Amino acid sequence: MKLLSEKGSIFIFCMLFFQILGCQSNQEAPLPILGIPEIQKNGDTLFHTIPEFSLVDQDSNKVTNSTFKNKVYVADFFFTSCPSICPIMTRQMKRIYEQFEHENKLMFLSHSIDTRHDSVPVLKAYADRLNINHDKWRFVTGDKSEIYALANDYFNVAYEDEDAPGGYDHSGKLILVDSQGHIRSFCDGTDPESVDEFMKDIAQLLNEEKKRQNQLTHQ
Repeated sequence: MKLLSEKGSIFIFCMLFFQILGCQSNQEAPLPILGIPEIQKNGDTLFHTIPEFSLVDQDSNKVTNSTFKNKVYVADFFFTSCPSICPIMTRQMKRIYEQFEHENKLMFLSHSIDTRHDSVPVLKAYADRLNINHDKWRFVTGDKSEIYALANDYFNVAYEDEDAPGGYDHSGKLILVDSQGHIRSFCDGTDPESVDEFMKDIAQLLNEEKKRQNQLTHQ
C-alpha cells in the first residue's frame, strides 16, 4: 500500500507539473497571425497584411500605413449617425482606450463607412465629444470604394443597405493589428465579455512587440 501511495504521489506530481508547464507554454505562445498564409515557390510564407491606404482624419491629417509604423492598433468600421450597434462599439473602444491610454505603442483607427455625411468637421465633433487624444485615436474618411475594400481586408463587412438601420450594414468587429500589418485578434465590439478577452490579447501582443523590438535593438 505504501508503494502504491508513493506511485500515486509521483503520478499526481507529474500531472501537476505538466499542467503547470502547459499553462506556461500557452501563456508564452504568440498570438496567431490570422488569414490564410501563402507559400512561395522558394518556401517562404507570406501572411495576410493590411494593404496600402490613404485616408483623412478628424483634423484633416493624412493617415496611411506609415502613421502606424512600429505601432499596434485597434481598428473598427462605424458611422456617426448609426442608430444601432455603433454607439455600443464606440463605448467599448473608449473602454479599451482608457485601459491603455498611457501605452504609447497602441493606437486606434475608426473608419467611417458613411462618406457622404461623415465629413472632417463631423468626425472632429464626434472625436471631441469622446474627449480623446486625437493623435492616438484617428477617425477617418476617404473614398468610399477604398474604405469598403479595406473592410474586406480587415475580414469585416461594410456596405450600403437601405433596409439596414441608418442605411448601412456592417459587423461589430474590433480588430487588432500588429506593427507588421498582420491581423492578430478580433472580438465582438458589442459584447463586453468578448472585449475583456480582446484586451488580454492586446496586452499580450504589446509584450510580444516589446520583446521583438528589444531583439532588433541588440542584433
